[in-house]
Amino acid sequence: MIIDLRSDTVTKPTKDMLDAMMQAKVGDDVFREDPTVNELEERVAKLFGKSDALFFPSGTMANQTALKLHTNPGDQVICDKYAHIYNYESGGVSFNSGVSCKLIDGNRGMFKAEQVLEAINPEAYYYSQTSLVAIENTTNKGGGACWDINEIKKIRTICDEKNLGFHLDGARIWNVLVAKNETTVQYGEIFDTISVCLSKGLGCPIGSVLVGDSEIMKHALRIRKIFGGNMRQVGYLAAAGLYALDNHVERLAEDHKKAKEIGDALRKSSIVKAVEPVETNIVIFELNIDVNENAFVKKLADQDIHIISMGSNKLRMVTHLNYTDTMHDKLLSVLQGRII
Repeated sequence: MIIDLRSDTVTKPTKDMLDAMMQAKVGDDVFREDPTVNELEERVAKLFGKSDALFFPSGTMANQTALKLHTNPGDQVICDKYAHIYNYESGGVSFNSGVSCKLIDGNRGMFKAEQVLEAINPEAYYYSQTSLVAIENTTNKGGGACWDINEIKKIRTICDEKNLGFHLDGARIWNVLVAKNETTVQYGEIFDTISVCLSKGLGCPIGSVLVGDSEIMKHALRIRKIFGGNMRQVGYLAAAGLYALDNHVERLAEDHKKAKEIGDALRKSSIVKAVEPVETNIVIFELNIDVNENAFVKKLADQDIHIISMGSNKLRMVTHLNYTDTMHDKLLSVLQGRII
């Protein structure tokens, strides 16, 4: 029994999801003739109260497309120093769109409306033009933290006053909705564009969707083509997304419960210095300074438990669809025993 807690991207499709994929009706999506892709896009757009949606092979491509829709070369994007678009998208912000990032020193990937106001560049020709605010919810590097929606609304007000776009990297927005009992419509009313991932918490093999209204989305298809993201009979993959929306959203509460129990077990360990608050399915913890991080990871791997090192004695575990009750019991037993 291998326990893989490196990420919620390691999941494999369930039998029922595979059955749904194999039964999908497909067509050539480049001609916009794949009925299953069209159904998925229409459904996700409607969920968020938007007119348009576009299916992408990855969340990075969806985010990068959104950035290009909102900006011109030389512009500046405001985001947190932990933001995925800045840290983990291979410099695509500058390579694809020719824009820079103004980084905010937030708390666990989240910042305040006042910090946004302070970060906006003056309207002088020798400054780059601030054109977009981008946030990530939940925050990956922040340990699955959920934004306060009231703070997000305050940022929206500033964006309106300063004529700025507002993008949500909602890679794990489904976790937010379940954890905070919020709705897709609430987020659709706030943001101009939202990217949502199907291959993390929802367990699909691939895929993200970018949503927005027609005016901002009118060039999205062309930009996806520029990025090499056009696909043909991709309805087989879109069918996985439809299945996941019907069957894998509410169950995220199980992942959150397991993550909280892991956090509680780690807090009781004598070799753990600190555990960040656990709100969703990500657990980030720090080992005592006298504990060898590599030795700790290897000791777990020797017991077929795999986690990710974040450096500086910080480690991460992520619960997911394929992390079973039996696996959970074993992990808790190991954590409660002597690991090193």
